[in-house]
Amino acid sequence: MKTHFAIAAVATLALSGLAYAKGDLTLKPTELEELTVGLGDSGFGVSQQKYELETGKSYTLTIKSTGKKECAWQSPGLFQNIFLRKVEAGGMEIKAVHLTELEFEEEGEAEMFFVPIKPGNYAWYCKGMEERGMKGEFIVK
Repeated sequence: MKTHFAIAAVATLALSGLAYAKGDLTLKPTELEELTVGLGDSGFGVSQQKYELETGKSYTLTIKSTGKKECAWQSPGLFQNIFLRKVEAGGMEIKAVHLTELEFEEEGEAEMFFVPIKPGNYAWYCKGMEERGMKGEFIVK
């Protein structure tokens, strides 16, 4: 009886599309196209608006600010649905469980190391500047 249950459980998992990984998912991250905010004469331009990601895959994203506009960079949906390994900024590593925002008051950059854990579409934006074009989306499959 226990054998039949085990076979049924394995078959169910195989058919459900669930995947199990061996090893450390955070190693060898895929480097995403750099995101620069504050481009153009007006300072409201961005270099990239859409990122396509996969759950269970490690990524690194560098976010740069030109310093033309202050930017409180946020992505609440993404931040709640990733494993955050670390953020590197200003010559240091910041290890935290969760992010709220990355605030750029002047020219600078930060690099996030993370693994998406839940599919969905997650907006990113410079708070208060969304209507001026300082926004985009993460599409996690």
